[in-house]
Amino acid sequence: MRTTVAQWIAGARPKTLPAAIAPVLVGGAVAYAEIKGTLNFALLGCALLVAISLQIGVNYSNDYSDGIRGTDDKRV
Repeated sequence: MRTTVAQWIAGARPKTLPAAIAPVLVGGAVAYAEIKGTLNFALLGCALLVAISLQIGVNYSNDYSDGIRGTDDKRV
């Protein structure tokens, strides 16, 4: 059985991504306020990329472990 792009996107659970993005944006806002108006947007972008990648990786890992244990046998 081949996995489709739609299944990969569904497995990434896009609805959970704000939980990864929000803390980075709050941290960026605090850094901006503390540094008096300067911010390294490249670092902020890298932090966002890492946070989103970790969230997606955890979602895939959770689906994999649920599949191995049989927890998702009735999942549609």
